[in-house]
Amino acid sequence: MEEKKFDFKSIIGFVLISGILMWMMYSNQPTPEELKEKEKQEQAKKEQEEKQDVVASPATASIESDSISKEKAKAALGTFAYSATLPTAKEEVTEIRNDVLSLKIANKGGYIVDATVLGYDKFKKDSNQLVKIIKDNNAKFDIALNTTDNRLLHTSDLFFEPKKSKEGENQVITMQLKAGPTQFLEYRYVLKPGEYMLDFSIRSQGLENVINTTKPVDLEWQLKTYRNEKSISYENRYTELVFEYEGGKDDYLNAARDSEDTAEEVTYIAFKQHMFTSILLTDTPFKSAKFVSDNLVDDEEKDTIFTKNFIAQVPLEVKNGAINYNMNWYYGPAKYQILNDYDRNLDEIMPLGWGIFGWINRYIFIPVFGLISSIGIGYGFAIIIFTILVRIAMSPVTYKSYVSQAKMKVLRPEIAELNEKYKDNAMKKQQETMKLYSKAGVNPMAGCLPALMQMPVFYALFQFFPSMFDLRQKSFLWANDLSSYDSIYELPFRIPLYGSHVSLFPILASIAIFFYMRMTTGDQQMSAPTQEGMPDMSKIMKIMIYISPLMMLFFFNNYASGLSLYYFISNLITIGIMLVIKNYIVKEDKIHAQIQENKSKPKTESKFQRKMREMMEQAEAQKKNK
Repeated sequence: MEEKKFDFKSIIGFVLISGILMWMMYSNQPTPEELKEKEKQEQAKKEQEEKQDVVASPATASIESDSISKEKAKAALGTFAYSATLPTAKEEVTEIRNDVLSLKIANKGGYIVDATVLGYDKFKKDSNQLVKIIKDNNAKFDIALNTTDNRLLHTSDLFFEPKKSKEGENQVITMQLKAGPTQFLEYRYVLKPGEYMLDFSIRSQGLENVINTTKPVDLEWQLKTYRNEKSISYENRYTELVFEYEGGKDDYLNAARDSEDTAEEVTYIAFKQHMFTSILLTDTPFKSAKFVSDNLVDDEEKDTIFTKNFIAQVPLEVKNGAINYNMNWYYGPAKYQILNDYDRNLDEIMPLGWGIFGWINRYIFIPVFGLISSIGIGYGFAIIIFTILVRIAMSPVTYKSYVSQAKMKVLRPEIAELNEKYKDNAMKKQQETMKLYSKAGVNPMAGCLPALMQMPVFYALFQFFPSMFDLRQKSFLWANDLSSYDSIYELPFRIPLYGSHVSLFPILASIAIFFYMRMTTGDQQMSAPTQEGMPDMSKIMKIMIYISPLMMLFFFNNYASGLSLYYFISNLITIGIMLVIKNYIVKEDKIHAQIQENKSKPKTESKFQRKMREMMEQAEAQKKNK
């Protein structure tokens, strides 16, 4: 074996290579500037990584949060949790409007949360506040859904998906409460140009296995009515819930107190606010309905925002697992002409009076007043002309009433003689007085009959003026609103039953009625004998001369100034007619001659007169026997 020898050349080569490597390492060492730059780059890289970590962390948390929210929604809403996952599941509104009405419909609940009647001012003209029937959550429209997984859900708490479109000139909004892509409960609104009435429908699709049809599907419509007129007491008096049922019958809840009622086969429900109204109409009658009206005005000085709280509860029918109702909403003026033109019995919402009173208003007063006001002379002058026509039409009744009073006045001396002659025998006095009336051809009740004939007209007018939307915010002389009171002075205090202001038209009407009653009552006093056991009517009439004007003064102070204007002009005209009849038409001497002529003619008793005479004779005979 050859012995290994030491290789000197190898050692030298190793040393040279090591030296070269060491020199290269030294020469490639970074300078202080390079080290500083590298440090900056590393720091920037580190900060970038930290930012990425910060950004990534909320995203991860959001995903986890969404997942938790979905699970919670599913636990609370079941299948309808799908609606809570949609991008539209937030509190936003969709607006549709035409030239008379603006509506805002909320995603949450899918119902109207703002209904503004365009072109009409709140409280007074040029108030810069439009009339709003719905605003600030004063309304709710809710359907209670019992689901197949034993949940009770309220649509007013759930989010609908809105879709806005157009059908010709009509604006359409569909609101869908979804249980899946093709499973939903839908509200559909269609607003037409120039219409206060909009189409509305409720239908379900694909919810046969979601809604428990063995339990009722209850709809509740609630409205807390805002004050829109100058006088809250006057507005509240005519704010009422009206409904139609059983094929055309109509009824209402008492506006003066809290009240409830139920009805079957209901076809419309109206929440009427004196001058404006909300109406829900249905083509498919509600099988039953419950109505509630709560008065919210206990103190007129404190309760100044709302008037009534209305609630209507109706069960919806589910047919073949589906809900399907075609309806209408009306938000607009409570104006007879507009409501009547729909030909759906909506004119019954107007408080025109029942029976003959409503007939007079519908077929005489409303057309006549509409014709007069269409001339363009202003509504104050229209009321004056209307009053003149009414008084002319009633003048024959006034004439007969005065003639009767004149006859009684002519007989007054003879009646006074009988009263004195038989003052100790009331029965005989009455018997002889009736004989005198019979001979003279005078009916003591004739003066009352004309007054009774005027009562339907009086009551119809009392209902007519509060129902005249056309008078709203129309001015005349010092009155700036003929549909409300005409204040000429605001009192620093409130007088019970009277108010805190002074209205001038009621004062003028009270003065006119005072002189009218003084004129007519003066001719009636002592015209008939006071019967035994009966009050002295002459004394009562004297008292009424002062009480009636005072009652009018207090009662009409808060009423429509148009009504007070009517009574003021009416009483003035009546006084004028009475003076003309008294001074130029009916002469007392002619009446006296006619009475004397009647006395000389033989009289044939009617069955009623004969019966009355016999009864009085029997009573007189019984009194003598005693």
